[in-house]
Amino acid sequence: MQATVTTKSEPVQESFGKRYGLIIGLIALAIVCFLPTPADLPVAGQRMLGILLFSIVVWMTDSISYPVSAAVIMALMAFLLGISPDVAKPTQLIGTSAALTTALGGFSNTALALVGGALFIAAAMMQTGLDKRIALTVLSKIGAKTNRVLMGVIVVGFILSFFVPSTTARVSCMVPIVMGIISAFGVNKKSRFAAVMMIATAQADSIWNVGIKTAAAQNMIAIGFIEKQLNTYITWMDWFIAAAPFALVMSIVLYYVLLKLIPPETNEIAGGKEAVAKALYDLGPMKVDEKKLMLISIVLLFFWATEKIVHPFDTSSTTIAAIAIMLLPGIGIMSWKDAQSKIPWGTLILFGVGISLGSAILSTKAAAWVAKVIVGWFGLQTMPALVILAVLAGFLIIIHLGFASATALAAAMIPIIISILQGVKTQGINVVGLTMILQYVVSFGFILPVNAPQNMVAYGTETFEVKDFIRTGIPLTIIAYVLILILGATYWKWIGLV
Repeated sequence: MQATVTTKSEPVQESFGKRYGLIIGLIALAIVCFLPTPADLPVAGQRMLGILLFSIVVWMTDSISYPVSAAVIMALMAFLLGISPDVAKPTQLIGTSAALTTALGGFSNTALALVGGALFIAAAMMQTGLDKRIALTVLSKIGAKTNRVLMGVIVVGFILSFFVPSTTARVSCMVPIVMGIISAFGVNKKSRFAAVMMIATAQADSIWNVGIKTAAAQNMIAIGFIEKQLNTYITWMDWFIAAAPFALVMSIVLYYVLLKLIPPETNEIAGGKEAVAKALYDLGPMKVDEKKLMLISIVLLFFWATEKIVHPFDTSSTTIAAIAIMLLPGIGIMSWKDAQSKIPWGTLILFGVGISLGSAILSTKAAAWVAKVIVGWFGLQTMPALVILAVLAGFLIIIHLGFASATALAAAMIPIIISILQGVKTQGINVVGLTMILQYVVSFGFILPVNAPQNMVAYGTETFEVKDFIRTGIPLTIIAYVLILILGATYWKWIGLV
């Protein structure tokens, strides 16, 4: 009888950053807090800069999970701000109770309600399978030529962006469908065809995060700060009119870049159309819950698109109303029990704390101080708006290389961007418009798989290597940057954003 030999799998080696990121972050926090306080920076502002630096380090190194980082940031804000002099009354301490209220302030922001609602809509799509039906229906119309399948994947990403306001959820829906197509076509998952389809799945969703206000949580962060600091509300249609042309052009660019840099092995896949038709047939006829969700989604999309045009209701309120209907017994689509297991609550917690962090950076004058320093370094005081846009967009693209979440990047950078733009003395500069455009750049997670959760979902299929993503991501980023400047000099200038 032959003995069975068991072997232990090799432990996964953690990167230096992941292992020591928390310690590095705490050291950075301590250094900032113990440095001499600049004359024009309040003590509370200096400590908030320390907390911001700590946040950036742990987010970039992924040393602790995002929900845990949110709890740590709240605790740091409660105590470090609590023992700081009040900015308005320097003779008094802020106190831990007031500081904790500041740390929890983001959870009362209406943008949080919209993001929470978006997560419920994504859960409803998964519950009913409507997202799969939409994707397969589109793919069934395109044929089996590889370039048409690629086109179909990009179009599906575009359509789902209207109905599934969560990037990770959209990609998570598409990945099994695309993998099914790859398998049904009899194509090796390490083939160029498989790589092109999966990279397109992730990149198309990142592109339409820019085009549609409700497509991504990071947009809500920026809109929340714009609303609070600049007293300007951006409607769904305002955002779409401004951003959709960029996303449309970049979708076309994505199609040609992928075909040029990773050309599929063959021009047509035998039996491809039949495979998609079978997958659609296996779903069966449209169920009652799918029909309900489709109706709710179309009505909700109508309310989003006509906000401030035919009715006075804001996006967050109409979304919450739709969620309430979805959860009602009898007429709804799912129960609370069904929904709660499908909601990534950590995303919601990070979002709320991110808004609190940014708001505290603003209220303690830390953002204004950083902005003054950056404006001085780059000499932005009297530069033309387009040059300012070029400098700040380039800065955001570079810093995004270290972030694994556009939501975290928006929370850290948008308050500072607003303060920088407010500190510029260029005549006629549109702070709201430039902040919007720079928020588009925050969604540029095109270069590395780790730059966005949706990239990592696609990368987990093992259909492409990191080098493939980088090879296509760098030209996409360069073209997107150039397009930002072209539109800044033309279209966005004509509609008054620049």
